[in-house]
Amino acid sequence: MEELTKGDGYKVPAAHHPFMRLGLEKLEEFHDEIIDLEATLADVVKLGGSDAEKKSTRLIKQLRAFEPSITMIGQIKSGKTSLVNAMVGRPNLLPADVNPWTSVVTSLHLNTPLANDAPTASFQFFSQGEWDHLVENGGRIGELSSRAGADEELEKVREQITEMRDKTKARLGRKFELLLGQKHSYADLTDDLVQRYVCMGDDFEDMDEEDQQGRFADITKSADLYLEAKSIPMPLCVRDTPGVNDTFMMREQITINALRESRICVVVLSAHQALSSMDMGLIRLIANVKSREVIIFVNRIDELSNPAEQVPEIRDSILQTLKDNNGPENPELIFGSAYWANIALGETLDDIVAESAEAMFNWAEASLSAETAGMEINELVWHLSGVPQLYRALSDRISEGPGAEILAASRKRALNLVGGVRASSAMVSMRLDGDSVDVMPHDQLVAHLDKLEADNQKFLSDRMDIVFQQFSSRIDQSHKRFLDRALESLLQHLESKGEQEVWQYSPDGLRMLLRTSYQVMRRNVSSTCDQVFAAASADLAETYRNAFGVSVDNFSITPPAAPEIPAPVQLGQTIALDLQTSWWKGWWSRRKGYRAFASGFYDLIEAETAPIVDELKVRQAEEIRDLAEAELRDFLAEQRGFLTDISEKSNLNQEDLKEIFGITAQQEREEIFDYIFEELSDSAAEPAEGDA
Repeated sequence: MEELTKGDGYKVPAAHHPFMRLGLEKLEEFHDEIIDLEATLADVVKLGGSDAEKKSTRLIKQLRAFEPSITMIGQIKSGKTSLVNAMVGRPNLLPADVNPWTSVVTSLHLNTPLANDAPTASFQFFSQGEWDHLVENGGRIGELSSRAGADEELEKVREQITEMRDKTKARLGRKFELLLGQKHSYADLTDDLVQRYVCMGDDFEDMDEEDQQGRFADITKSADLYLEAKSIPMPLCVRDTPGVNDTFMMREQITINALRESRICVVVLSAHQALSSMDMGLIRLIANVKSREVIIFVNRIDELSNPAEQVPEIRDSILQTLKDNNGPENPELIFGSAYWANIALGETLDDIVAESAEAMFNWAEASLSAETAGMEINELVWHLSGVPQLYRALSDRISEGPGAEILAASRKRALNLVGGVRASSAMVSMRLDGDSVDVMPHDQLVAHLDKLEADNQKFLSDRMDIVFQQFSSRIDQSHKRFLDRALESLLQHLESKGEQEVWQYSPDGLRMLLRTSYQVMRRNVSSTCDQVFAAASADLAETYRNAFGVSVDNFSITPPAAPEIPAPVQLGQTIALDLQTSWWKGWWSRRKGYRAFASGFYDLIEAETAPIVDELKVRQAEEIRDLAEAELRDFLAEQRGFLTDISEKSNLNQEDLKEIFGITAQQEREEIFDYIFEELSDSAAEPAEGDA
């Protein structure tokens, strides 16, 4: 990692207008719940002393580190980056006009707690392998062209790649090979850093080596920037991705990887070309995310001549296009203007373009209501920009989705912490009162816990084996069924229309079959986890009774929730049949005879789709298994800590026991136990949001 370098601070400070909190009310309520839970955990410390304090403190840190992420995707020139800048109150933060080569995923970490010596800006370069895949094979387009024997297309790709590679090497010189795979980190975020690593420039000859705009942009894979956003009540990550429509489909894979990191996706479209044919790739990407977790923001309505009339037409067109192309059902659509939002953040509105001002007045007449009557002009423009509506939609999804899950999981862990402290308290109280306590010897307890953990881990592993074997079999059947149907359709086309008319066949049927199989697997994994986790909880509760013989009111072990299963976003990857363009026509023209068409097609599509199938069967299946096993492992380790702590206390002398608790009055302690248990139980019992 490059040595930390102090800078002058970022040149454009964040705006802090009160109206920037519009739409974030539900997120503030969620943050208040976090604070309330932290206060409850602080009460546990009073009951359990230093050991309970350590566990409570660890749980509080996890709550404070919760950083829900939002991935922004869209076409090049949709105004996505300008929208991100407005959302964080920094109109000139990220370069909104970048060279088409640039493929940087920029993650803005807002209000994230950092250590004093932690960097506020980090830039990760592509690895040697990733770069070689692009420059030697031409990326995804190169793979596809090579498989299909499309030598002409492949040569064009290589020429463009060579041009990019030569320019990059000329700019970076001998450092080029050494930089790949490296990370540069800085103590202070500056405008120069963003320009150097994210924004691509052209005039390098006249610049100093350290100040060249876009010097590292070609090889920068990701940027992590840490900022304060006073209007946002909690940590949040907004992830800006490159436009998906690029020559080599390089950005498509980058965007797919970014979507894996977020539960919530905002699709940014330009009002002038909303869901045009170039956006079919976007539809494929978001079709595999839960509908509830997709928001569509139609930007640049400031460029429409008559937004009041055109917006309803665009809305109907988008919904129909999504329906026709198997997109998300009933997604939330928000119309607005990042340009207006950034204007509202300035000190004056005098710089607004005349045509944009006319469009704003037109949109205001159609969209304003009584609630906006008392707004000042900048707040009104902010409201018209659509950003408050976007934040309201995001707040709903965070608080009802990942936010609700982190609260529920934390409350369950807190309940178990209280249960363990209460059992320990009961045992200690009995000893202080002079009662005889029959305790399982420590060595015997450890051996019992070892066996309990091994049995439950094997139980989970065996059940997961069955789930994933069924999933793999179903995936293979779906894949073969699609290939057989497509081949039959091809043969019927050749028999009825001959070889002169190009045959077209959509791969969406395969995506639907694979998605259905994935959904079945997701339900089976959740059901299996619920069953195994409940069994482990019952075993542990029995262990408490057998090991210490202490009867405690309201005592139970609350099992953890099944892990959230990531969406199968890889299904959105472009495959050969999606490219109904000159490329596909070229492939068609090079085939002669039915047999050549049939065998060539089968081999091509099998090779194209096999990586997607393997991604689901192998990588994602292993990831899901790891999540489930980690959840069980952490749960069992936590309970082992509680049980061994009680075992150790059972061997202390009475003088030491009197110093264990911060509150020594048993009656007061029991009242607090009852209060905390009731508080956590009521909250944990609240229904969670179902799948969209």
